[in-house]
Formats: sequence, C-alpha cells, structure tokens
Amino acid sequence: MSRRAASRHLAVLESALLVTVVRSGRAELHHLNPVPVQEAAERWIGRYERHRPDALSHREQNLEGTAMDKPEFVYVIYIQTTAEKLYQALTDPESIKIYMGGYGPDSTWEAGAPVRWKMDPDGEFEEVGQRVLEAEPGKRLSYTWHTLQPMHRQMFDFASDQEWEEAVRERSKVAFDIEPAEEPEMGIRLTITHDGFDSPDSKMLEGVSGGWIAILSTLKTLLEGGKFLDEPA
Repeated sequence: MSRRAASRHLAVLESALLVTVVRSGRAELHHLNPVPVQEAAERWIGRYERHRPDALSHREQNLEGTAMDKPEFVYVIYIQTTAEKLYQALTDPESIKIYMGGYGPDSTWEAGAPVRWKMDPDGEFEEVGQRVLEAEPGKRLSYTWHTLQPMHRQMFDFASDQEWEEAVRERSKVAFDIEPAEEPEMGIRLTITHDGFDSPDSKMLEGVSGGWIAILSTLKTLLEGGKFLDEPA
C-alpha cells in the first residue's frame, strides 16, 4: 500500500472520528478511537441490552503494527459545550459524582494539591498519594493516578504474590487536554491520555480502558443536556 493511499485512508477514518491524531513534536501519532461506536451503543442499543459489554482491553499500537515501548491509553471525544464548562465538569464535585457514578476524585485543583479518591460510592474520600500535576482552566488538567488497592486484588487474576507486589508499584497519570474542534460545529475536542503503565499487560491499564469509555459517554450526555439511560422517558 502506498504512502499516499494510506494517508487518504487515514483521512477518511479521521473524518468519521474513528481515528484520532495526536501531535507529538514533528510526529503525528494515529490512535483508534472507539468512543463514537461506544456512544451509539450507550445511547441507542444500551436501553435494550442493559448489560455493559466486557471492559475493552485497549493496547495502543502504531499503524505499522509495532507495539509502543510505553503503552498509553488515548481517547478523543467531541462535546457540544464550551471549554470553560467542560473544565468545570472535570473539577466540580457534583458533576463528577454523576458521570463517575459516585466514585472519583476530589481536590482544590491547584498544581501540587492532593487528589483524594472515593473508591466506594458509600464511602469517604481517601488520601492515596495522588497529586495535581497541571491545572490550566479551560485548557488542561493532569494528575497522578492511584495505585492498585487491596480491593482490586479480587478483581484481577494475579498468578502470585510477587506479581501483585510488582503491580501495586506501578504509578500512572492522566491528562485532559481541551481545545476547539477542527470544525466549529463539532464543539470542543477533549483528549484524554492515560499513560505511565509499565507494560501492555498492566492490570491498571486493563481496568481503566473500559472505564474511560463509559465515563466519557456519560460526561458528554451530561454536558449536552441529554437523558441518561436510567432516567424515565
């Protein structure tokens, strides 16, 4: 396949929002974007099939098929809102409670500030070593992610105590980049990059890969004023 043909094919996929381009210096990294398909499932199919699909194990690879040395999880979604409202939703406790289902972070959202996390909707916010890395209203929010907690050991299949001990040392981070969409009518482009995983087999990567898709879909519905599937018609 020629380079020109590949470029044309990528352009079609990008226009359909099934591939997203993230620029890194002079390079352009192309990532598969499952969000549009998931949105259709959540908004239209989900009301007939209530069981959420099994978590998508997302292994980021470049388009030549070579696995990335440092796996990362990249999602892009377009939301009909303003950059200010989107950033507010990412930091407002009441909004977070809605689109994260009662779980999620709490912070003053200043660089260096602690990020407490609620592991149980009925529990309290806990200090688990997370910190805000960047907080630029309307543009970017980034913070370190919590490590695997004891409750997670029951959720994943660890072959040995040693494998578990290695897994709990992994420390990833997440970043939300907010910018105008390429076309004004598309609204705001939100790019979430979750990286810092030790390997493509990371249990944390496996866990967050399915979660972010559902969270993004609910966040979009919240900001665009749509109905949630559990609301009466």
